[in-house]
Amino acid sequence: MSGSRPMESRVGRTKQRYGENGERLVAGVVPLSADKKRVMVVQSTRRGGWVLPKGGWETDEKTAQDAAVREAWEEAGIVCRVLRDLGSIQEMRKAEQVTEQAPKALYHFFDATVEKEERQWPEMHKRGRKWMFYAEAIVAFKDRPELIEALNRSDISR
Repeated sequence: MSGSRPMESRVGRTKQRYGENGERLVAGVVPLSADKKRVMVVQSTRRGGWVLPKGGWETDEKTAQDAAVREAWEEAGIVCRVLRDLGSIQEMRKAEQVTEQAPKALYHFFDATVEKEERQWPEMHKRGRKWMFYAEAIVAFKDRPELIEALNRSDISR
């Protein structure tokens, strides 16, 4: 399957979409196991710790869902089936957490089931991935309220 997917991740923000208020539009998935008991998380490259697969929605992608599925592939090496739209989540980080490298964002997440985990993926050399139960993920996301909100909107077993 990885042969039909690009093995290089997109970089830079030249194709980045922005919202009405100048916020970066970010798309991501809450990738759940088939039994909905665990969520796949990836290592953050900027701040350390664990996050949901997410990234910029680019101008050549028709929908936020297209961007979210691409990010899941690039960051976690997973093929997902999107189950439902979890909607938009406003930026919730504290002002001191918003930087030029991590600007204010509007997040759009999708509930998804992981159908396949590939052994090789574009960002495998800079990101780890692992499964977490709900309670573990809530602790891992303690400084990222937008990720907690996305997880809470998902169908994960609590």
